[in-house]
Amino acid sequence: MGNCCPPPVASNNTRPPSPAYGEPTPPPPPPPTASEQAAAAIPPSGEIQTPNLKMFAFAELRSATRNFRPDTMLGEGGFGRVFKGYVDAETLAPSRVGVGMPVAVKKSNPDSEQGLKEWQAEVKFLGKFSHPNLVKLLGYCWEERQFLLVYEYMQRGSLESHLFRKGGEQIPWDIRIKIATGAARGLAMLHTTEKTVIYRDFKASNILLDGEFNAKLSDFGLAKLGPVDGNSHVTTKVVGTYGYAAPEYIATGHVYVKSDVYGFGVVLLEIITGLRVLDLNRPTKQINLVDWARPSLSNKKKLSKLMDPRLEDEYPSKAAFATAELIVKCIEPDPKSRPDMEEVLRNLEEISRVKMRPKKQKGHQHRMSSPHHHPSGGDRGGATRHNGKATRSY
Repeated sequence: MGNCCPPPVASNNTRPPSPAYGEPTPPPPPPPTASEQAAAAIPPSGEIQTPNLKMFAFAELRSATRNFRPDTMLGEGGFGRVFKGYVDAETLAPSRVGVGMPVAVKKSNPDSEQGLKEWQAEVKFLGKFSHPNLVKLLGYCWEERQFLLVYEYMQRGSLESHLFRKGGEQIPWDIRIKIATGAARGLAMLHTTEKTVIYRDFKASNILLDGEFNAKLSDFGLAKLGPVDGNSHVTTKVVGTYGYAAPEYIATGHVYVKSDVYGFGVVLLEIITGLRVLDLNRPTKQINLVDWARPSLSNKKKLSKLMDPRLEDEYPSKAAFATAELIVKCIEPDPKSRPDMEEVLRNLEEISRVKMRPKKQKGHQHRMSSPHHHPSGGDRGGATRHNGKATRSY
């Protein structure tokens, strides 16, 4: 695949002659403003040499989304906005609403240098990989300072919308484990390619679901190639979403392959509890879900009070406890103590084979106070600012 970056500017390694002796030296030009620097850093148009992707014209995507009408917007994130559009299934040419194949069109902020970097990273990784648990990138557009990406449309949206948002479709235990297993399979593939990829932004909003609740990882804007030459980690600027980023990464800027495993453990904890990793509406000791839940995960009785009440106890207790034990391993403070994603995947496949036992009818049991029943009310997600653009980078 070709390089995603614009070609370097040619240079003949010459410099202007020095002024003659005795002539005044001309004053240096004023330094460019921040906006001028950003504009100069973003080429107006570009093309990426990759046989797997279609290069769309901006006019085509404007037509496919009806000029990016607000009622076609699917969501908004750190990169920009995502719109629903329609294209011909064979030619990928724009088509009328309801005709042809639905797609998701991600449109960046045209003045964002960071947006361009994330756009390039997405093309670099998703243009290279094809896997059932990675969202499929169909094409891109880089024209007139506009850079866009076109993906397959995922009918059921994000895992986040099902776990936390009011009115989201409630999902039973077996589907939750199916989602976790699919996401684990996608992450394991990234970690075991010839050139290891560290995802760096594993969270519920980046797990998309198709009509059959098959999970696919999306948003590769922060993905990075893993360590080489025998190194254990990559040193980089700390970016990501607070709560999901591994402690060693936040503290040192060292990102390990197993830093992704920590984020996976956090999402798995959200899946079984139905609670956000961070929620300012919860009591002080419960704001950080990982810190608050960790002591209860190894205790079967305490674990039952952590489980999402919307499951209505319809889950195999053996499987729930095995999942909790897996979470504990994934969120170990020391990355060397965490399992790799292949081991995580094997554990989840075993958990998925554990079935419910018939239960005897029991009387209503009083639940102790828990964050599921916090008097502040509202949706279970609480403060959504932790998952939005404001928390994208530290």
